[in-house]
Amino acid sequence: MGIVRAIGQAIGGGFADTWLEVVEPENMGDHTVFTKGVLTRKGENKKGTDNTVSDGSVIHVYDNQFMLLVDGGKVVDYTAEPGYYTVNNSSMPSMFNGQLGESIKESFNRIKFGGQTPTKQQVFFINLQEIKGIKFGTRNPINYFDSFYNAELFLRAHGTYSIKIINPLQFYQEAIPRNKDHVEIEEINEQYMAEFLEAMQSAINQMSADGQRISFVTSKARELGKYMSTILDEEWNQTRGMEIQAVGIASVSYDEESQRLINLRNEGAMLSDPTIREGYVQGAVARGMEAAGSNANGSMAGFMGMGMAMNAGGNFMGAAGATNMAQMQMNQQANQMNQQAMAQQQAAQTEQAMQSAPKTAGAWVCSCGHENTGKFCSECGKPAPAKEWTCSCGTVNTGKFCSECGSPRP
Repeated sequence: MGIVRAIGQAIGGGFADTWLEVVEPENMGDHTVFTKGVLTRKGENKKGTDNTVSDGSVIHVYDNQFMLLVDGGKVVDYTAEPGYYTVNNSSMPSMFNGQLGESIKESFNRIKFGGQTPTKQQVFFINLQEIKGIKFGTRNPINYFDSFYNAELFLRAHGTYSIKIINPLQFYQEAIPRNKDHVEIEEINEQYMAEFLEAMQSAINQMSADGQRISFVTSKARELGKYMSTILDEEWNQTRGMEIQAVGIASVSYDEESQRLINLRNEGAMLSDPTIREGYVQGAVARGMEAAGSNANGSMAGFMGMGMAMNAGGNFMGAAGATNMAQMQMNQQANQMNQQAMAQQQAAQTEQAMQSAPKTAGAWVCSCGHENTGKFCSECGKPAPAKEWTCSCGTVNTGKFCSECGSPRP
């Protein structure tokens, strides 16, 4: 028993009307992974049984569908190429693979041809499109060691992922429950979801080991998908004929203790800046004075209480202010030293450029760095420096006469 591609005039618009039975796939939604073929009876053939595909019947296969012809519970033929096919009980399997390659033939050889004796003939279809929008959520927080915060933090993640069936024969044999003729992904997803979350834990731990900050997890959905593909694809591909296509993280949240630690670390990082720290101290004083003025027992009582508090904490406030000011002065001095070092470096670079600048005959380089040939700098207007000459007495001069013996400049 097998299928033969219908050709010639059969492809015309009246093709289906010329056959007694036409098998079409049942409605296939976005999350449908497996469904049966239904008979569309034509002419006077209204007494056929549902579990028999008569010789000469036509099977219609659409894009991104994999058709299985099953006889007595065994797969006897299949195709992944869209088109019309006629059932021929005298033919050998045709095995139209489409774009699925040799792995499908190997899977078919493992399942083996089921023989010619029909006891229950059925047509099934598997969805080859990407199955998108499969929701996931972590039931328990996932631990994540963040080297930036130097703490073990815990997060929860929610989002969606997608799969694609790449070996439909393997998927039919291992993933589809027996005696089911219509399967949505949610019906078989419990086991896969547990494996998915386990792989997600491993992937997130790998991101932690790679030094990624916990706040970057949401923006690293593509990298997370690659991590999970590395972990899951080999197992899912070999055992079930499917693989992860994409992972989309909609939200990441932290448990209360992790959020408290993150806020504490961020606050400490901000207060390490002396200007922010001094502003915080001054703001605390201002808020105290405002609260004292609005005291329910009178502003006098409020200011007296504030005075007592300031006397008690005066040493601390003074020490804090002095520390902040000292730190700011140190920062200013450091900035000045950096600026001076930069200025010296620029001056050295300018001098080096002046020394290494190419000279033309009679050219001179001004202190501003511009090269000239005339008596004045064409950039800043400074006069050209006087040229030195050495007298016969050995004295170096710049004027017209030797300053030692009076000899004229040669």
